[in-house]
Amino acid sequence: MIRTVIGLLLALTIGIACRVAGIPLPAPPVLIGALLVLAMTLGYVLTDRLAAHRANSTRPLCGGPTGESGTQP
Repeated sequence: MIRTVIGLLLALTIGIACRVAGIPLPAPPVLIGALLVLAMTLGYVLTDRLAAHRANSTRPLCGGPTGESGTQP
């Protein structure tokens, strides 16, 4: 929740700064593009909340800097 609020405040701050400075806003200029950005953001947030987060049970089988796992003789 706090990350969402921080993200919205950052977006608002960037928008205000762009308007005051007179530079073009770094966002899609049409409604369809803005809705696409909104849909992608909502999809990312919802997937992060709804996806099952599982413990890493295969870490010992992963190779290190040499590429050899810890279980190999």
